Amino acid sequence: MSDHTWEETEKPVPFLRLGPRPDRTTHEGWQEFRRTRELFVPVKKISVAEYRLMSPRKKSLYDLHRAATHVNMRMEETPMSAVVTTLMRARIQNNAMRIGPSTLDGLMINGGGYQGKTETACRTAVEFEDTVRLLFEQNRAYYFDPMPGTRDIIAPVAYCQTPVKATPIGLCEAILDYYGAPYGKNLRGMIRNVRASIKAHATTVLIVDDITRLKMHREDDQDTLDLIRGLMDLDVTLVLIGVNIPRSGLLREGWHDPRTKQWVYEPLKKGKSYNPDASTQTERRFDLVNLDPFDFTTDAGTAAFVDHLEATENQIRLFNAGPGTLSEGAMPEYLRRRTHGIVGLLRRLIEDGLTKAMESGLEDLTTSLLDEITINLGNIPGQYGVRDAESGEIPDVHTSPEPEQGPERKVETKSVKPRKRRNTVLDDRGTPPAAEA
Repeated sequence: MSDHTWEETEKPVPFLRLGPRPDRTTHEGWQEFRRTRELFVPVKKISVAEYRLMSPRKKSLYDLHRAATHVNMRMEETPMSAVVTTLMRARIQNNAMRIGPSTLDGLMINGGGYQGKTETACRTAVEFEDTVRLLFEQNRAYYFDPMPGTRDIIAPVAYCQTPVKATPIGLCEAILDYYGAPYGKNLRGMIRNVRASIKAHATTVLIVDDITRLKMHREDDQDTLDLIRGLMDLDVTLVLIGVNIPRSGLLREGWHDPRTKQWVYEPLKKGKSYNPDASTQTERRFDLVNLDPFDFTTDAGTAAFVDHLEATENQIRLFNAGPGTLSEGAMPEYLRRRTHGIVGLLRRLIEDGLTKAMESGLEDLTTSLLDEITINLGNIPGQYGVRDAESGEIPDVHTSPEPEQGPERKVETKSVKPRKRRNTVLDDRGTPPAAEA
């Protein structure tokens, strides 16, 4: 998040976006995401007395900024995401500095739906791109002048999503769409343009999301996987993101090396792939790293969950909410039961609860208020409103307020006195701030 605060600016902070959100599947959208990801400034915390001194117009703007703050809370790092970030950062940096002409090791990020795999990978990759671009700018003559064949647009990172109906043509189109490059007249022309675009734009990291949309019983999908593996010959670090990769069939032609703890693929045989360099004798290697929910079977996992709640509650801008809103009393166990420790579901439940708390004038998060909120996994939109339930992109979990039957491990928290909710947010007429504005 930005270090700037409202006190430092002395002028209204722009907190509403004009136009659509960045489309990271295009170079222009990725660059907008890179430039704007840390620009949002959360609203300043003020007292009820300060709020009452505001004019109706300023109250309305303040409430709107509060709502924007709640839906733009920063992404808190978890022990699970830290493991992914550390491995991915090391892999792409080491590969980028490698000089020898060898096939670069890839990375597979595995996990359930709504675990934050895409956000973790994209933010790690964009930090790497920031570093690369800084080096480019400081040494423009060295990097740009001696590189014949490269284009004016340098794209250290490229991101694309696997089409729901995956085919070699569909994947090529997704990659070429990122660069805005022409498709070509046929599949071979598309592959040639993909290879030329990756090289010409000096791309060092290629992220392919939703890789488990590939159904390996289909011939087209097997050809697409061969194409993806063939891209590793292009001096690019390949990062594949998917749900339940070990059971998807993507690894069935590989074997796990217990010495390196990597998945190893045999070289593609000439004549069975669209890859022109399929006859290479270099084996393809992937690290497989998991991004799991919080683990409530260990004390460390439970403590990490409570720490995550504490970091989240510090970003809340409700007048009656304070320390312990999410991390004390019965709330941690309630949130564990409702979300199963899945960070995406936890974020959605809290955001919806904050909206309802402001609209109702309660200005606090309680289990009773959250009981009124339903997490409907069937209507949560993804990119372009598309999620592939068959690929596990929608988690099969119980999210209703009613507890499931059977014994459950509870989240133990330190013994604390119940918080006293200050019902001071209503004005003398008993009107909620949102309604008064």
